[in-house]
Amino acid sequence: MEIERFRWWHIAEVLPIEEELFGAERWSSAMFWNELAQLNFYIVATESDELLGYAGLAATGDEAWVQNIAVRRTAQRRGVGRALLEALLAEAERRGKKQTLLEVAVDNAPAQRLYATYDFEPVGIRRGYYQPSNTDALVMMRNA
Repeated sequence: MEIERFRWWHIAEVLPIEEELFGAERWSSAMFWNELAQLNFYIVATESDELLGYAGLAATGDEAWVQNIAVRRTAQRRGVGRALLEALLAEAERRGKKQTLLEVAVDNAPAQRLYATYDFEPVGIRRGYYQPSNTDALVMMRNA
């Protein structure tokens, strides 16, 4: 598996993964274009020219925010999400960020367990954060 920078040509490849994983709450191509235009740090994981997953990080002030981590269903439970998260945390450290935060659906226990292994702890709830399902988001944070 290789981790490389997310480029504009990856947008078409990530949209089906967004649909598969997030359905009505998926990101649009415009949202990804916006993330790239803001120069946020985005990466993809590939293997044999297949895009397995992607992740993004926004940084401002002393904080970094994990924007997303997504791994296609057929590649889950193979360490792809872990590798993407480690790359994001390394970038946050490289940028000298004191805290890294993220939001995760309250019903996504596997992701919450992954984040907990990297010292993320719950710090709050965003009620009705994910739309249109109105699902709450758990806010998690780790200190550098």
